[in-house]
Amino acid sequence: MYAKYGGVHFTQLAHARDINEFVRALPADKKDSLFEVMEELHNNGYIRIDNDHEFMDHTGEIHPDTHNA
Repeated sequence: MYAKYGGVHFTQLAHARDINEFVRALPADKKDSLFEVMEELHNNGYIRIDNDHEFMDHTGEIHPDTHNA
């Protein structure tokens, strides 16, 4: 899966219901950005952020990261 805004590739490790409950319970200062939320989800075992050298652009098209090839 890819984050819609930012194009970060991740693997979902928990049910969407559990992820939503976790995010709702986060304090406001942990929800300032999508990056912060994804980092909290990753650090707490709800998702795994994958460094697969791909990103998604604003149209949803997936591109290889040619800078790290």
